Amino acid sequence: MAEPGRRGRVVALLANYCWVQLDLPGPDGVRRLLCTRRTRLGKSGQTICVGDWVQVEGIDWPAGRGAVASVEPRALLLDRPPVANLSTVVVVVALAEPALDPLQLTRFLITAELSGASVQLVFSKVDLLPVAQVDQWLQRAAGWGYQPLAVSTAVPQVAASGLEALRQRLSRPGLAVLCGPSGVGKSSLINALIPDLGLRVAAVSGRLQRGRHTTRHVELFPLADGALLADTPGFNRPVLPQQPADLIACFPELRARLAVGSCQFSDCQHQGEPGCVIGAAWDRQPLYSQCLNELLAEQRRSGGGSRAADAGLRQRGDRLEPRLEARYRQLSRRGQRQQAAAELNLPDPED
Repeated sequence: MAEPGRRGRVVALLANYCWVQLDLPGPDGVRRLLCTRRTRLGKSGQTICVGDWVQVEGIDWPAGRGAVASVEPRALLLDRPPVANLSTVVVVVALAEPALDPLQLTRFLITAELSGASVQLVFSKVDLLPVAQVDQWLQRAAGWGYQPLAVSTAVPQVAASGLEALRQRLSRPGLAVLCGPSGVGKSSLINALIPDLGLRVAAVSGRLQRGRHTTRHVELFPLADGALLADTPGFNRPVLPQQPADLIACFPELRARLAVGSCQFSDCQHQGEPGCVIGAAWDRQPLYSQCLNELLAEQRRSGGGSRAADAGLRQRGDRLEPRLEARYRQLSRRGQRQQAAAELNLPDPED
């Protein structure tokens, strides 16, 4: 009689294989299996991501091998890097080496918000800047709607309180994913949180001031009982959502203002339209506008739902501006003459 399948969680993907951590140990305490994927999964179009809960069959306990037979439905999914069933996305950015780019940071925060998980912002390498500048960034990010933490792995005593606060927040049951640009110290941060791990790290390129990729794949590591931490490869340009409404929802400061008041028009893009409750006096408005313009430009290039008018905007030169509803638009002089001629039953004065 065949042994029933075992439930486990995918903790790493390596080429055509995956490591699965079982819920319950097998013979001789085996908890981790190197698994292939059943052919029927590929034929049905099912993919496997780190963080997936799966059923493993055909287990060879002495060899520590098995095959993934099915994948359970996912609760949440981070698209890039692909991680399933996460609870928290930790966006890690360095304040120096490489220098912090507010637009890049905003794009990473948008990626994190799109996952639907809670978002934690961490500033690393804070020992490289004066305390006053670090405090300015902490206050600025707090105004965006986050509770940022400042950490340093090179000089732990500089930001020991931030590291301990992060450890406490991530030690709750769930899966936390660290994401951010290359070279900001994600692997170093995990080494500080899990000292026995010893992940490989590398210095930032001196000539280009760019991070060097040391993490090549996503892998989960146990931080506390029921708490997992995922290290991910760095990348420098996160993608934007496809629709303006999804972009708006990725800014906590916009969500907070819209929760207590609504704009006059339902298609408001918060670009200075009449009756907009947001206005222009908020810190990330230029960053939001840049992301929105890029999103709409990509829509026009792809041709799907790409008309700026569909988003309540119109093209003027190389920029987009709000499109007023018809009842608020003023007729041109030619239009006024045509309207007057029509009312008097006269021929069009331009004919």
